[in-house]
Amino acid sequence: MLSVRIATWLVAAALGSGAVLTAPFGAAGVEQAPPPASPQEPIPISGEDRLYTADQTSNTVTVADPSTNTTLGTIALGDQRLGSTMSPQYLGDAGVHGLATSPDGNRLAVVAVSSNTVHIVDTATNEVLSTTDVGRAAHEGSFTTDGKEFWVADRGRDTVTIVDAVHGGVVGRVRVGDGPSKVLMSPDGRWAYVNFTTMSEIAVINVHSRKVKDRITGLGDSFSSDQSISPDGTELWAAHKRVGKVSVVDLAQREVTTVLETGPDTNHPQFVDTTDGSYVYLTMGGLDETWVYSRGGAEPELVTRIKNSGHAPHGAWPSGDSTRMYVGLEKSDGIDVIDTATHQVVDTIETGQEPQAVAYASKAAEPGSAANLGTQGLGQRAHNVPTILPDGTRGDTLDPEKGRVLEATVRPVAGLDMIQIQARRLRPNTMYQAYSVAADGRKTPVFAFQTDDNGGTPMALAFASFDGKSIAITPQGEVTPVQKAAFAAQSGSHGHTTTADDLVFCTCC
Repeated sequence: MLSVRIATWLVAAALGSGAVLTAPFGAAGVEQAPPPASPQEPIPISGEDRLYTADQTSNTVTVADPSTNTTLGTIALGDQRLGSTMSPQYLGDAGVHGLATSPDGNRLAVVAVSSNTVHIVDTATNEVLSTTDVGRAAHEGSFTTDGKEFWVADRGRDTVTIVDAVHGGVVGRVRVGDGPSKVLMSPDGRWAYVNFTTMSEIAVINVHSRKVKDRITGLGDSFSSDQSISPDGTELWAAHKRVGKVSVVDLAQREVTTVLETGPDTNHPQFVDTTDGSYVYLTMGGLDETWVYSRGGAEPELVTRIKNSGHAPHGAWPSGDSTRMYVGLEKSDGIDVIDTATHQVVDTIETGQEPQAVAYASKAAEPGSAANLGTQGLGQRAHNVPTILPDGTRGDTLDPEKGRVLEATVRPVAGLDMIQIQARRLRPNTMYQAYSVAADGRKTPVFAFQTDDNGGTPMALAFASFDGKSIAITPQGEVTPVQKAAFAAQSGSHGHTTTADDLVFCTCC
């Protein structure tokens, strides 16, 4: 995804006019990365700017005014979970998840992972201009530097789908390998970088020819949930959510320079250049923290750990002048506003339910405009409930390095409650029964879930009426080979099969 703060090179303008550009070659005939880009002048925050979140449970996009830190409303792209989304006649979106803004701030791309769609939205009017069916479990993408195309990774397939961002419709596909996660464009518009959920590498695509020209190998893990590129185009950070690592890539040499050991649910790196220096912000969902690393030295250095105001910080995006970093709170339905000069949370903005990606557009709309917005998903915020482990101890006690063993989040959806469980460091390959525990200690079975080889469950969902005060779990025995295979299949994709009794396992990023 590209911010309006990133410069568009003259070479990108040439590409947009249809000119054919010849890539530079080294002595051995290997295509080389271009020289660094020159960052655009900062754009001060104003009432013309807009801040967005993709809300996966309410199937909305929240629109906020960053000049006042107020929620303007939501764009409803489908029904709230569970609603009518399981009906064979349902026509709306499901799993609103990914976002990107065009370089000029006039367009917003919204990706729904379960309905496999990309919407192009006019940021001035909040109207959907086009809807395009793309590949299976389409996840995250970027506009080309001329804003005419949107490239999105099809995580359930082996393709990047190219969408006509002006008229809608698919205009091309690039085969890149199984499980592409996100497409990033270089600031000059010549290269597209794709990370994966199945391979410890990054594919490098020549945007003009639409061909894979190189592969950067040696990343810290085969599952890369998100990635970001520096404003000057010289460096890429790829987050490895499952293992708590980040791979730092030198794009000039196209090689991994270091792998950082970070924290549980590491995600969504974002670059910020301030008068004090260059930084990268990383969300640590398992610690309810946002970490700040400095750049420019021999190795990235951890500067500070910012305590977020809510649970599970996820997506992030800076303002056009880099004075603010906006961090979505997946399990608290809000956005933390961080002052990048002091590295402190200064405000929190309400969003729709389960915000995933965050995006920012400078000079996107008229001041005060809230055209075509509603309230779906607002005023129904999630809350975390206490958890009890099999030995009677609290599972939601936060370890400052390892996170919580057992988290439970409850939010209202369409007359029911959506109950989310995330587990770490339980008994591996074990089936557990979860119970709702009333104030008097009475236990009511809610659902069963299983752990993976590491004793974790990234996310388990159930829909029921929850009136308890806490969630308790007990082991039910080792999982069978059939159960293990089913869990692996579900956790490796975005298959959503939901009833009041079923679980959904989702390794969303």
